[in-house]
Amino acid sequence: MSDEFYRIKRMPPYVIAEVNAMRHAARQAGRDIIDLGMGNPDQPPPQHVIDKLCEVASKPDAHGYSQSKGIPGLRRAQANYYQRRFGVQLDPESEVVVTMGSKEGLSSMATAISAPGDVILAPSPAYPIHTYGFIIAGATIRSVPTTPDERYWRALDNAMAYTVPRPTVLVVNYPSNPTAETVDLAFYERLVDWARKNEVWVLSDLAYSELYYDGNPTRSILEVPGAKDVAVEFTSMSKTFSMAGWRIGFCVGNKKLISALTRVKSYLDYGAFTPVQAAACAALNGPQDVVEQNRARYQARRDVMVESFTRAGWEIPSPPASMFTWAPLPKGFEHMGSLEFSKKLLQEAEVAVAAGVGFGEEGEGFVRIAMVENEQRIRQAARNIKKFLTEHAAH
Repeated sequence: MSDEFYRIKRMPPYVIAEVNAMRHAARQAGRDIIDLGMGNPDQPPPQHVIDKLCEVASKPDAHGYSQSKGIPGLRRAQANYYQRRFGVQLDPESEVVVTMGSKEGLSSMATAISAPGDVILAPSPAYPIHTYGFIIAGATIRSVPTTPDERYWRALDNAMAYTVPRPTVLVVNYPSNPTAETVDLAFYERLVDWARKNEVWVLSDLAYSELYYDGNPTRSILEVPGAKDVAVEFTSMSKTFSMAGWRIGFCVGNKKLISALTRVKSYLDYGAFTPVQAAACAALNGPQDVVEQNRARYQARRDVMVESFTRAGWEIPSPPASMFTWAPLPKGFEHMGSLEFSKKLLQEAEVAVAAGVGFGEEGEGFVRIAMVENEQRIRQAARNIKKFLTEHAAH
């Protein structure tokens, strides 16, 4: 009996989990760890959403199997969201499927449309599911940059010219997790044209669609005329409505890809708990002031973090979107590497961040810092970091 499982051999230990385990152990020991590692919203969903969950859950007939593709009302609510937010028309029946978070959606899509030997173009650094969803499915990854400049387009063209077999799928993620980079509509127009000419499917992860700052709204690839011929897009309730643990997301766009995803999901799950889906309807259809409030909250935290960390001696960039900043290691710490630095910061400064190497080899030399603690705690983190940097500079 072999314990050398094919897919497990292709998956290295989850680097992010290593720091998470250290953080948990430190907290169990009574230490006050300021957790800026995981993108876990610290606010609850709106009260009317929680009320709807409770209302539907109290009904005797609400506890059976749900619909794998999502209840009709929720698919209509997502279609309405795309219409009012992006001016994009979607057929709720054939162009929308509900997923159990965007992570599950991407993983199930990888299972649906890729086979062993297929080559997938994915960004590096990347949120791990963008690569490992396909690796689990048996495909091979060819990395492309995240930065949407001319180097990006050269990398795409080189991949098509020199890769055998030719890549079949391209994953894009803007605002990027982890780098927080954004793109404009002109980028998506060029991308749709490129995908059509090269016969490549595009999977766009737009999980941070509503966390944009300084009055610069994010764009959807589906705003481009003809984009639905080549693309689907994944979104999530997690960050927009502070519903991360509820595991509700969506995939919308190309009918063939939606059909493939729907078929795979019909074998894998019966959909999210019906009361959760009903509550998600209430979130999408109800007052949207919480979306603006969350955006303002994260922007204020961003500004405090950039200002206080810089004063502490660690210059970090100001992200235009998402709930993260992608920060180079402080001067004098580059030799450590991101994982060792993250461990030391946790042990000595009681601040948890995510090691950049956990997002791929291109992430080495950086850490991802999440804006998931309040402004007072962020300032405390800056004070701890200043002491940490000062002590190391003295040695």
